[in-house]
Amino acid sequence: MRIFIYSMLIFIISACKTQLPIKSNAVKPVIITEPVSFDTDDPAIWINPKHKEQSLIIGTDKETDGALYAFNLDGKIVKKSIPLKRPNNVDIAYGFLYKGKKIDIAVTTERETNSIRIFSLPDLTAIDNGGIQVFTDEAERGPMGLAIYTRPTDQKIFVIVGRKSGPKDNYLWQYELNSDGNKIEANVVRKFGKYSGKKEIEAIAVDNEMGYVYYSDEGVGIRKYIADPSLNNNQELALFGTKGFRADHEGISIYKTGTKTGYILVSNQQANTFMLFKREGEAGNAHNHQLITQIPVSALESDGSDVSSINLSPNFPKGIFVAMSNGKVFHYYDWRDFEKLIK
Repeated sequence: MRIFIYSMLIFIISACKTQLPIKSNAVKPVIITEPVSFDTDDPAIWINPKHKEQSLIIGTDKETDGALYAFNLDGKIVKKSIPLKRPNNVDIAYGFLYKGKKIDIAVTTERETNSIRIFSLPDLTAIDNGGIQVFTDEAERGPMGLAIYTRPTDQKIFVIVGRKSGPKDNYLWQYELNSDGNKIEANVVRKFGKYSGKKEIEAIAVDNEMGYVYYSDEGVGIRKYIADPSLNNNQELALFGTKGFRADHEGISIYKTGTKTGYILVSNQQANTFMLFKREGEAGNAHNHQLITQIPVSALESDGSDVSSINLSPNFPKGIFVAMSNGKVFHYYDWRDFEKLIK
């Protein structure tokens, strides 16, 4: 009995060393979603073009018998996809040409099948004929992180995929999505991105208007690259956020206050906070992203997140911030509550 109690004390002390409690001044969510079956991981916001108040949050339930879930703005589950083998991250694209018409899609990684999966929105119907294989012929294949880049000049859609583990260079692969009749293809157009080898890379985010891709090299910092593969530029533009994080650098989302201004939010997972950096960088150097502030949240060990500045409802007139939390849920925050803490 003494050995058991001692072991439990060691476990609790160890956990406390890596994870801080919720701060007394933490921002409280307006909505907490209904729980999924297993383990929430990453959300993506789908904006209903005709009725903003009917927009959805698409979230992953990361388990062997997981799925994609669609939540309304009240946090209620309104749809669930077919079963998926450990869906990890998810992102959304608008206006993908499929069967002769433009549709909105959600794309997620399915880690245990080494695939990406594609679903039409808002119905969450699979349209990928069982999935598209990624990292083919590689020793390390299991896909984790994912983000979508829609090129403003021609509306071409690209999926940028990361993996559980990989090489020190060319860690990310970029795929161009195309549809030929009933079949969707994803062709590799680029391999890029440094990896420290320290932990893993999961969180990826793309700024379509600015043309940049950001990803968290956990335990190291946030790396920044050009998003457009046609520019043939694989040079790292920045590595920032290298100090001030308690342990893991996790979910990345971008709040836009203008065409080229706003904030990059990065989860400081074990501290239960989000670190804010200027989207536009500093005067004279667009790639110098200094820390503005750290916002404490009520979400526990938040992994994935997403944010929008669009007025969706009376609860979210200046936009919504969505964060994964322990407890199989997602938290919805009113951006105005974040705004009060930004100096």
